[in-house]
Amino acid sequence: MSFDHILSCIAQAVHENPQTSDITHLQALVNTIRPAKARDIQRATDNLRALCFLLRQRPAWRHALRCYLTHIVCRRKLVHLLTDTGITLNDGFWGAAATRVFNRLLPPLINDEYLKDVFGQIFNRDDDYVWVQGVADDVWADLIRSLGGRLPKVRHTHKLMTDEVLNAVQVLSYRITTIGLEAELVRNYPAIEKFESPFLRQNDEINNYAETYRAWFHNPQLQREDCQHIVILLTQCDEIVQRIRKTAAQNGVSVSLTRLLLRLTQSMQRLRTLLALLDSRELRDTITLAVPLFKELVRADNRQHSVRELVQSNTELLSLQVTERAGRSGEHYVTSTREEWLAMMKSAMGAGFIVGFMALIKILFGTMALAPFGYALLFSLNYSAGFVLVHILHFTIATKQPAMTAAVIARTIDQGKQKLDELTELIVRVIRSQLIAIAGNIVLAMPTALIIAWLWYGFTGDHLVSPQKAEHLLHDLDPLHSMALPHAAIAGVCLFLSGLISGYYDNKASYAQIPARLRQLGWLRSLLGEQRLQRMTDYIGQHLGALAGNFFFGIMLGSIGQFGQFFGLPVDIRHITFSSANFVFALTGLEYAVPWQAMLYSFIGVLLIGLVNLGVSFSLALMVALRSRRASFGLGGPLLGLLWKRFRHGARDFFLPEKPVTVSAAPEGWVVQEPVLSQEAANDPLPEQETVSAPVIVASVSALNTETAAQDTKPGDTDTAAASRQQKLL
Repeated sequence: MSFDHILSCIAQAVHENPQTSDITHLQALVNTIRPAKARDIQRATDNLRALCFLLRQRPAWRHALRCYLTHIVCRRKLVHLLTDTGITLNDGFWGAAATRVFNRLLPPLINDEYLKDVFGQIFNRDDDYVWVQGVADDVWADLIRSLGGRLPKVRHTHKLMTDEVLNAVQVLSYRITTIGLEAELVRNYPAIEKFESPFLRQNDEINNYAETYRAWFHNPQLQREDCQHIVILLTQCDEIVQRIRKTAAQNGVSVSLTRLLLRLTQSMQRLRTLLALLDSRELRDTITLAVPLFKELVRADNRQHSVRELVQSNTELLSLQVTERAGRSGEHYVTSTREEWLAMMKSAMGAGFIVGFMALIKILFGTMALAPFGYALLFSLNYSAGFVLVHILHFTIATKQPAMTAAVIARTIDQGKQKLDELTELIVRVIRSQLIAIAGNIVLAMPTALIIAWLWYGFTGDHLVSPQKAEHLLHDLDPLHSMALPHAAIAGVCLFLSGLISGYYDNKASYAQIPARLRQLGWLRSLLGEQRLQRMTDYIGQHLGALAGNFFFGIMLGSIGQFGQFFGLPVDIRHITFSSANFVFALTGLEYAVPWQAMLYSFIGVLLIGLVNLGVSFSLALMVALRSRRASFGLGGPLLGLLWKRFRHGARDFFLPEKPVTVSAAPEGWVVQEPVLSQEAANDPLPEQETVSAPVIVASVSALNTETAAQDTKPGDTDTAAASRQQKLL
């Protein structure tokens, strides 16, 4: 259907009934503007420009469309569209999910008196927001200007719409006050209940503003104040929200609290927009504010029944704090200095030693005749106890790092404070830390397994594993002819989930105040004593997340294989540290009668298993950490280029820490002067914790040496001798 036909129909309908508000013609108009594919932004833009051109050429059609749109808007309630669409609901997750599923099956009743319901009938496709948001703001502004002119009753129309906007402003203000006094917010910021709270004051000011505005509208001779004093109060409310977020980051957060803060922030932002619309005096300013609001309303209306949108928004609320907790733990897994790097290696070696015994225990459990549930129980207890012991002894499992370090990188990307080259250096340090942790795990897990196998053979006269079992273990390491790599990917998913579990329980320990509540138990104080109870509760508060993450990680590793056998699925796990120990057990069981090619091939399989473990867990953790911040990173190409350049010029830094730089003391009697900086350099202070660069130091020393040489040089000395002396001093 063409624009000519639709506009002529609208003109005829308005001529027959000037008060018509049937949306059929408007739906047809939007259908004509809408491109065949939502992502075809150029087509939508061309359609809108064609409509603008036609309206300028045909004044009668322009007048008819303007009257038609005015009656559609003014004959319906506007408040709910402005106060509900795009604002998070109070419903819990499960209640909201059930409502959305039910509405998908049986759409809610359309109330023609509410513009909110009519709005959804006009933009009735779930992807309309794609092309609506894709079209540039100036194109939508041009459409509004193309409608131009004034209506005979513009004063009455303006009054109706302004009154609706004022009602929406008051509704949002009452909601902000109500949320501002919620118990969840008061718990994190008790001063919020005071009378001078900005959440209470803004409501009083909004009511006065609305009353004054309505009085001015009826009598333009009266004085009308602007909304700047209300904006200041909303800014104070924002400051309180930020303080609550900081407090929650320390004391823990719940889904209900994050939902309240999100609803509060959205309501205040919408209130600011509506106040700015009411205060705008020029058409240009009104259009600048109205177009982004229109786009926001279209997107929110399209996504209001989306279960996927609900899941994403709710998981983002909690995953942000969970990944933040994991990120704080991840900072301990990134080494910078040589001492930290060596400490990481020693910590990983300790974990490798324990894993050697864990692999032994699993093999012994495997020789028992048990049902799948029995194997799952014993394997899970073995893994969980071993991983918890590793943490208690401050050792490091290499594959536990990516789920933690990914949150650190995501936070760096989101903050935007670091340059791309500094992000490159962070990634180099992460890679170096994880490689030495893997090496530390393997370098002691394999010798430990070898010693265990020798001792077992020496005491029992039999190998720990039979030749058949040894062949099976080597086959499990085959990267091409077995499920080793898919099973390693499953282990990577388990590693990622354990990182989330750690963050969740760290948050739970803080939010639920578990240490303080444990200290209130009289029977526990009598059993342990005051000092032991204090140490135990402090340890739980600091390490509950890590202990829970390791425990559940062990449960996952121990039960997934048996779960696969029970249901007949090819599901199992492969972990690099355990695979390296099993590799040694298999070689010992075959009495090393294995060709060196097969031995090398199996060892490469072990390394590939580790690579998949790290890659899967790191990728999933980074994706969740970025999504939890609604951040994206579009500089992948330049970052990879910088990493490659960094590798070509300093491959050693990817594996070994930088050598410590030693600075020689200045000779006795020297006076170190501050370098003379230009005016621009003086106004550009050095970053914190940054020393004067090497060229500045060399230049300063060279100047001092030149002076000294000039004093010591005899008349017969040449300039070359002076230069030689300077070189020796340098």
